[in-house]
Amino acid sequence: MTVRPRPLSPHLQIYRFTITMAMSIVHRATGIANYAGTALLVLWLLAAAWGPEPLEAVNGLYGSWIGQIILFGYTWSLVHHMLGGIRHYVWDFILGMEAGQREMLAWANLVASTLITLLIWTIFVWVA
Repeated sequence: MTVRPRPLSPHLQIYRFTITMAMSIVHRATGIANYAGTALLVLWLLAAAWGPEPLEAVNGLYGSWIGQIILFGYTWSLVHHMLGGIRHYVWDFILGMEAGQREMLAWANLVASTLITLLIWTIFVWVA
């Protein structure tokens, strides 16, 4: 019988993928996405400062179907990242650290960010 050497460090063959791991990755990705979305906000502000023609062009771009999808994603990214930060703040007080509580907070972060984003867009975009 041959003995396989043990890995030197833990990796995906050792760990099983969990919702808390996924939310950790998504939290980092939303942080990066927030930079890109903030650049879009700066572009809109610069167009507004430049005059009505550039503002109308940017509004046309953001009002297109692809622009709306990007802005919706940016909104979700902001809300999800904020709620992830609150979750980490709660963990700083050593609350919600039990196994079931960690998973519940991760799922709550995902569900709440989606619902809050839909609420924001319903009130400020789709109804207005």
